[in-house]
Amino acid sequence: MIAPAPMTTSGVRSNDNPTYVWLVSIVAAMGGLLFGWDWVVIGGAKPFFQRYFELTSEAQIGWANSCALVGCLAGALVAGALSDRVGRKRLLLGAALLFAITSIGNALAGNFTVFIIWRMLGGVAIGLASNLSPMYIAEVAPAAMRGKLVAINQLTVVIGILLAQYLNWFLVRDLPPGATDELIRASWFGQQGWRWMFGLTAAPSLLFVVGMMFVPESPRWLAKNGRLRQARDILSKVGGEAYADATMAEIQSSVAMEEAQHVRFSDLLEPKMRKALVLGVVLAVFQQWCGINVIFNYAEEIFRQAGYDISTVLKNIAWTGSVNLVFTLVALGVVDRRGRRPLMLLGSAGLAVIYLALGCGYSIGLKGLPMLLLVLASIGCYAMSLAPVTWVVIAEIFPNRIRGAGMAVAVSALWIACFILTYTFPILNARLGSAGTFWLYAAICVAGFVFIKLKLPETKGKSLEEIERELVNKP
Repeated sequence: MIAPAPMTTSGVRSNDNPTYVWLVSIVAAMGGLLFGWDWVVIGGAKPFFQRYFELTSEAQIGWANSCALVGCLAGALVAGALSDRVGRKRLLLGAALLFAITSIGNALAGNFTVFIIWRMLGGVAIGLASNLSPMYIAEVAPAAMRGKLVAINQLTVVIGILLAQYLNWFLVRDLPPGATDELIRASWFGQQGWRWMFGLTAAPSLLFVVGMMFVPESPRWLAKNGRLRQARDILSKVGGEAYADATMAEIQSSVAMEEAQHVRFSDLLEPKMRKALVLGVVLAVFQQWCGINVIFNYAEEIFRQAGYDISTVLKNIAWTGSVNLVFTLVALGVVDRRGRRPLMLLGSAGLAVIYLALGCGYSIGLKGLPMLLLVLASIGCYAMSLAPVTWVVIAEIFPNRIRGAGMAVAVSALWIACFILTYTFPILNARLGSAGTFWLYAAICVAGFVFIKLKLPETKGKSLEEIERELVNKP
């Protein structure tokens, strides 16, 4: 029996090897776990290292929280420059090693300048992992499972966030309520506790190093670079012989082999690439400017202004991580059934409404449980929509030949946007107040809703090559 041509993987029922696919995806997603852990640990450590280093101005505090984003941007650019040349696996392994080294460096920092340098280098690891982990998983996963498997990366980000938050709370749970700044600075919590928060990141980093030694290279990267037998062997492990044949046919038809070694960032400016580039950059920026990361990075200020003391603040931060995990699991269950577009619309509209309510709460002096519930609602809404689905979409929309460069630009835009968001929050909060700041984020969410409604196509259930034909090659 002769198979019809052209053959598409979305039309082939593969003999899935779910254990293999899941194990490979989980190992790659360890980059997400370390991204989440390293990114959020600073939120719990901030009340202590801020006093230890005697940071007083909004600019100093904003720089301490946002300096890692400079490294994130550098890491994303390095990933874009090198991932199409040397492969996804080797760079992920390098990111794992860098996570381990920088976590120890931050833990041992003796002054603010050294602390900043290590945070920026740690940001390089975050930038590499945030770019490469979802891209690697998208290139390994079958189309029917891709949304769920890429969303695993966001799940591990959330688990990393939750582990860091509970670790922070555990290390300072015995801090006396109402402790003065001087007492905090002189105590074990102010001298050593915050160092343990950073240093313990080395443990999962070493697990990531070991795991990456056993996973294969991306089959699409191998095929793009002419290593067809290796690519087909991996694809046959993923979905069986028929799946491997169909996928290899699609990959080879979408990649011009003579161009494989000459990918340039400027290629993204070609007219046919602009739609994917604009979509990826705008969605990446919106995921940050929707404002949710200020809750993770500035939870202390947000909850203190809602009437909580420092000990209860850290407990509330742990609650935010728990809600984040639960709703990320919801996203994992629906992203391949409901699709990307409906979840993105739901998230942007939901956040706009919740931020409007938060701003009203701050403006009338509302404190305590109602404000905590609104914060948790915003995190739940984000966790089941914009947080995982943005990463799924930007890992899907760029063509095979230039996916590394395309994702690098989108992820770089994300980290620039995150830097602006994180650096400006203390300034906005001082000038506009908490109410005005959250109303500003609500307006951004409305704008994001309109863009998604007009520009985002649905990609669920389609192979990466089908998405490329529809988004890039369609006249």
